[in-house]
Amino acid sequence: MSKKGKKAKVPLSDEEQLLLFQQKLLAEEEMAKKKERLLNQFLKDKLAKEEHNSALNLNKINTQWRTVLREVKTKELHKDIEILSQTFERVVDCKDSVIKSLAKDLSEAEEQHAHALRSHLHSIDQLLALQRCRLNLLEENYNMELEALTKEFETERKTIIDQHEKEIHYLQDVFMAMEQNYIDSEYESKLEFQSMWDDLKNKNLEEKHFLRLQLENIVEDLWRRFQDALKNYTDATEDRKIAFETLKVKDEKSSKEIEAQMKKIQKLQDSIIILKGKILVHSRESEEQNQDIREDKELVLVQLRKLKAQRTQARGIAQENLVKLTLESNATLKALREIVNKGEKILKLAEICRKFETEEEKVLPFYSSVLTPKEQEEIETMDLEEFNEELGKVIMDYKGMENFWKRYNKVKLEQLSLRHRRAQLLEINEKLREMLRQYLDGISVSDEVLSQLNPLFIINHRSNLPQLLPMPTAQPGDKKPPATYSIIEAAHVVSHTL
Repeated sequence: MSKKGKKAKVPLSDEEQLLLFQQKLLAEEEMAKKKERLLNQFLKDKLAKEEHNSALNLNKINTQWRTVLREVKTKELHKDIEILSQTFERVVDCKDSVIKSLAKDLSEAEEQHAHALRSHLHSIDQLLALQRCRLNLLEENYNMELEALTKEFETERKTIIDQHEKEIHYLQDVFMAMEQNYIDSEYESKLEFQSMWDDLKNKNLEEKHFLRLQLENIVEDLWRRFQDALKNYTDATEDRKIAFETLKVKDEKSSKEIEAQMKKIQKLQDSIIILKGKILVHSRESEEQNQDIREDKELVLVQLRKLKAQRTQARGIAQENLVKLTLESNATLKALREIVNKGEKILKLAEICRKFETEEEKVLPFYSSVLTPKEQEEIETMDLEEFNEELGKVIMDYKGMENFWKRYNKVKLEQLSLRHRRAQLLEINEKLREMLRQYLDGISVSDEVLSQLNPLFIINHRSNLPQLLPMPTAQPGDKKPPATYSIIEAAHVVSHTL
């Protein structure tokens, strides 16, 4: 037994302890994760139940609150309906009376309106006729200027196109001449190359001839030796000797032909030298011609640049004129639209103002002139030469606007008088407000009133008014001064005693 106990108490190794410790940690982590999952599930279920209960309670509260609001709203609506029915009956009665009074005035107002409308339409027709005449004149001027500008543009365009075509033809001719010169120079260079090639060939032939002469000398030496050997050899080979003689004859013929060819080559070399001299002369002449053509070309390019600059400048000026014309036309159109809008606005305002006209204004829309007959005669007989021609034309154009300016001046004077009257009424209102405020301050008690001077505020038989100077002693025979009495408001006494 003692041996078994000793074996059981044997300590574990480090690896086994580490494994046990890791197993314990894994088991603790799994337990913690399970607890967290259970807790999360429990909280989710509880949150869902709470949300369900809160939604039910909210629906119950909303239904009860709606019933309460409906009851309150029905009571308010019943009260409002009663008040509105009473006011409606009152308004209906008032409007019936107004309608009856207006029905009487309507027939008179229609006649006055017809008269005013006829006069107004007559003045509007005059204004429209003046405006149409002015628009026709402006349109004619615009069309004339536009035609002149288009004609100038077309003429300039034609001249520029003709000049451009001429320059193109000239440049094409120059190009053809340059191309022909290039072909000639190419032909000359080919000839030079051929001559160089011939020179090299002749040199090679000369060297060959020199070598041939040297070889002939060597052959003669060898021939002598051969003759010596031939004597020994002819005896044995006579047939070969005969064949050699025939070959020798052929060799002499070929040598003669070679000499004839050499003479021909010498003649060709002489002709090549002559042709080279001619080529040099022609090249110098062609260089001079090319230099002149280059100078002409530079002059033509300078003129072309000048013409292009003039063309671009003319195009820019024409474009600027066109832009200016479009801007001016747009400005005139905008001004005319503004005038039309202003006229429509005036007509609308006139229709609105006609509703507020008095009976006197409807019957007599234009007041009589304030000037005396003599002054009117002086104005009519006044010499128009004192004014400029343009000013006189403008005055004559707007002579039909006299009645309009009369009504405008009348309205302006009434507006000024109403402003003056309003200022007076505001001053009177301020005075009445000040008097009312003083009265209210005298009959009420507040911090603001107590901080100011108030003859009704008395404490310990003293008011907050400044003390008056002592009265002089009464002399015998003088009258007694009037007695002064202090007055306290009853509401003030009651509020301080209770």
